[in-house]
Amino acid sequence: ISLGEELVSSGINAEYGEFQTYQHYFIQINLRMKLFLLACVTVLGVLSAEITEEENVMVLTEENFDEALAANKHVLVEFYAPWCGHCKALAPEYAKAATALKDEGSEIRLAKVDATEHKGLGSKFGVRGYPTLKFFVDGNEKEYNGGRKSPDIVSWLKKKTGDPCMVVTDKAAVDTEVESSHFAVLGAFTDRSSTAGAAYTQVASDTDGVVFLVTNSADLMAEFGIADGGVVAVRDFADEEHRVLLDGEVTSEALNNFIASNRLPSVVEFSDETAPTIFGGEIKSHFLVFSDSSSETNKAVMATFRKVSKSVAGKLICVFVDTGKADNGRILEFFGIKKEMGDVPRIIHLSEGVDKYAPDFTEMNEENLSAFAQNYLDGKLKKHLNSEEIPEDWDALPVKVLVGKNFEQVVYDPTKDVLVEFYAPWCGHCKQLVPIYDELGEKYKDHPSIVIAKMDSTANEVDDVNVRGFPTLKFFPKGDEKKLVRMLQCTREEKSYIELLQ
Repeated sequence: ISLGEELVSSGINAEYGEFQTYQHYFIQINLRMKLFLLACVTVLGVLSAEITEEENVMVLTEENFDEALAANKHVLVEFYAPWCGHCKALAPEYAKAATALKDEGSEIRLAKVDATEHKGLGSKFGVRGYPTLKFFVDGNEKEYNGGRKSPDIVSWLKKKTGDPCMVVTDKAAVDTEVESSHFAVLGAFTDRSSTAGAAYTQVASDTDGVVFLVTNSADLMAEFGIADGGVVAVRDFADEEHRVLLDGEVTSEALNNFIASNRLPSVVEFSDETAPTIFGGEIKSHFLVFSDSSSETNKAVMATFRKVSKSVAGKLICVFVDTGKADNGRILEFFGIKKEMGDVPRIIHLSEGVDKYAPDFTEMNEENLSAFAQNYLDGKLKKHLNSEEIPEDWDALPVKVLVGKNFEQVVYDPTKDVLVEFYAPWCGHCKQLVPIYDELGEKYKDHPSIVIAKMDSTANEVDDVNVRGFPTLKFFPKGDEKKLVRMLQCTREEKSYIELLQ
């Protein structure tokens, strides 16, 4: 308005000076306005890109996420929920990793996003659980599959962004790494471009959760008893050899087998720290012993278990689960094991689901445990499926109660279409679904060919039906053959299920 008034009154502007014509006046005003707007845009851009930090971890939002990725070549992002217990456990380790990298002068940055607040980012990057970690290189997303402890995070990031091997020249450097991660591999190569050296570097790049050291120091080779081209595993496991030499030719296959056989103790205790290594390794068959570490029998059972573990090294990962620890409650529930049951062995195989195998003995001696392991390796065992007893009133309510022992009879009835909810008693989403599912059962309680049912999947299992999360809904159509299974999208609207059933 002021410029308009000024223009109407005269072609002279004291602030900008005299102009011969109104055209020149507009040219000057336009130029100055462009410069002003450019300055504003620059200031706004700086403001929008402002990123706060907490313990050297960048705090990202939907407003500054893209700017953060554009400004940093390598960014590890944690998508978390404030209420998530696993996120709270990760937080101090994540901050330690961020600080360690910063202190080293690394360009790798760690960041976090509250995915419950910034739901658009969670949806964009397929976040389905917490915490979810994604690694971004030049803005391109990659999956993070490293450990959850600070040394594991730092090691994984360094491997993905530079030389996967750490060069060491003295024993103190080796000891520091072993003290931190409990296991490291040391390769002696004066020429890393050799066939063996190249294989070592490639395996180091491909293997997560293991520290690979390399040296060309003659003194360090002598200290660890290896020659040029040799490899040794260095460990600080209790009651285990602290150094194990790799025999034979150094090839990728030999290195992978060597690491798989030696990276864990002969018996590893299950914990949040060891879980990624146990489940993320190449060996997918695990021999577990559940025992209370404070019980009178534990010491003898563990001694026997360690003896047996030597004979299955490289074939089975042997795991001790302490039933006396409250943190292990969920895994006990998963296996249907209670502390009061005493010492209990199980074998599992990880594939699309988890196949479980139970023994036919109770005495935990060396002969029984060895035979159990060997029978599994020979393919002689049948899968074990947990099941509660069939409740007397399983069909009294509109929503029928299924257990392992009556599942096939009800679900595979050739005259019925059956909708089954697989749930966990502790699952919040399952609890929210209860009133809707009960209403659905009420609607179809008198229907001649539709059955609405539910099964507690923490206590019951069914062969060939994999449940990976809760709640899971599956539809089993009627027919003479064993029915095809259709998985349904969970919704909180009863009409959605009615439409599907119709």
